[in-house]
This record gives sequence, structure tokens and C-alpha cells, in this order.
Amino acid sequence: MKAIVQERYGAPDVLALEDVAQPEPAPGEVLVRVHAAAVNARDWHIMRGDPYVARLMSPATFGRHGPRRPIRGCDIAGRVEAVGRDVTRFRPGDEVYGDLGDADGAFAEYACAPVDAVEPKPANLSFAQAAALPLAGNTALMGVHAAGVRAGQRVLVNGASGGVGTFAVQLAKAAGAEVTAVCSTRNVDLVRSLGADQVIDYTREDFARSTQWYDVVFDLVGNRTLADCRRVLTPTGTLVLSGGGVSGGTHVLGPVGLILRGALLSRFVRHRIVVLQAKRSRENLATLRKLAEAGTVTPVIDRTYALSDVPDAIRYVETEHARAKVVITV
Repeated sequence: MKAIVQERYGAPDVLALEDVAQPEPAPGEVLVRVHAAAVNARDWHIMRGDPYVARLMSPATFGRHGPRRPIRGCDIAGRVEAVGRDVTRFRPGDEVYGDLGDADGAFAEYACAPVDAVEPKPANLSFAQAAALPLAGNTALMGVHAAGVRAGQRVLVNGASGGVGTFAVQLAKAAGAEVTAVCSTRNVDLVRSLGADQVIDYTREDFARSTQWYDVVFDLVGNRTLADCRRVLTPTGTLVLSGGGVSGGTHVLGPVGLILRGALLSRFVRHRIVVLQAKRSRENLATLRKLAEAGTVTPVIDRTYALSDVPDAIRYVETEHARAKVVITV
């Protein structure tokens, strides 16, 4: 089968389309014929081995000179090709979507997935839309739940036009909150269409200097200080940290530094600081499927690329100009 393979850390040029052996499902796994896969910040972090501290914190993912697994990508949507022993939830031909997690391998024609890593694909979504949902949608859902977002609250989303941000806006609005979205000029109409009540164009206005207070602030970029984010929180407000950082060379700490400072500070301030660690969840995949089928959540796709163009897709995401999701069609 064709797959995008990486042997060492580096820029997107280290990724190459190669012929590799088609995987076979182990007991408790399904083999998925991949029709679409999504690009996440996670992919370029692993591709570059960035930040350096991650190589020490996640040895199961990061090797010394390159990733432990050669094929990038965790978000998939496709059809079940075969099932491993003891698998009864799915059968060949079923349409599924899911998050491969640390196993990776989505940027390929076929991928094996643990049976609890996939769910039936939302019936009203295309494969490309479904692939855009798992990691980003799950992260946003966990954030909204962790913050306890409820009706009547004021919520600010920094990075509202990004992959996680577009879902956070929709989910917070669905919970009944008044949502303020922070984005650039070109994305104002997009976030308004997703339900944002107010929009702050960061090229013209600094949300940290606003006179408005918020019950919840989502920092999904990691480009502001803790003080900036806390300045606009109510005295007992909640700050959710889930910024992926920005590209531009390998960093020592990257977004991990902000997250570590937030975890430490949370012990000494009244503000509640939630460091979001998105974990693969079959239950959340099922919830997202129901929300998508009800029309409550709609994935937004910026661009699609062919499998052979994965390096260009990741390069585009790294420029920071991608909005919502970038999807690979296979």
C-alpha cells in the first residue's frame, strides 16, 4: 500500500510517499480502508520532534533521532476492510471514523485501529468531514466539560478559527453560553457563522485589554501569557489551556512551558486553571457523532490535499494561516 513515511526528525521534506506492507488487524483491531485523514498540530510536533522536552516526556512516541512510528496521522475516516479476532462491533463494509492516538498511521491507504478507537461515522457527514472531527472535536468537548460551561456564562475562545476553536465555539454556544471569538480579520465571518455572539479581531484589538470579564477563557493558541488570559477572567473564572504552540524551529519547551506554569500557578490563585490533556474516548466519539447528526456541530474544512501532498498540507498548517481543518483525501 501507499503511505507517507518518515525516518528522521525534520521539516516536511523528511516525509516521503512509499510502498509499505499493508497492516493486518491483531485481535481487538479493525483494518480500515482510509478515505480521509486530518492534519493536526500534533503531526508537525512529532514530525519535528518539537519541543525537545517532549522527547523525554513521551518516549513511546519520540525516539532519539525520529518518531517511534514512521507513519504520521491519527484522525481517520473510512470503511472497515477486515476485523481481528474477537471483534464483534464491526464488520467489513462499515463506515467508521476515529482517533488512532499514539499508534498513528492515518496517512496511508490502510490503517489498523483498536476497536475502541473508532465509532460509526456520522451518517450526515462526508468522509472528509468525519476525519476532521475526532481529535479536535474531542479536545473541544473535553474542554467545555472540564470548564463546566453552562447557559448564561460568558466564554472567550482565543484561536476560535482553528481546528479546536471552531468546535469550541459551537459546543459552548450549544451549552447556552454567550461566546466571544478571537480571530483574524479574514475569519470574522466564519466564526460568526458558527454561532459566535461577538468577535474580537486581534489585528485591531487586544482581548487582554478588554473591559469585559468572562467566566471561561479558552486559550487554544498558546501565544499569550497567563497574566493576559487571567486579566479578563471573573474572580472565580476558569482558564482552559490547550495551545499547540507555533512552528518556527525546534524549541526546548514550546507550549509545554506555558502548561507547566499554568499547572503550578493553579495551586496559588482563585482562578481555576485547567490544563487540557485530550485523551482518546470512544464515549466522546459517540457523543460527537450524535451532535454532528443533530446539526449541533459541523466540521469546517479549509483545504483538502491528496495523500502524495501530505508534506504540503503539513507545511500549510505550520504557517499558522490554516483555518479550521486541513484534510487528506485518500
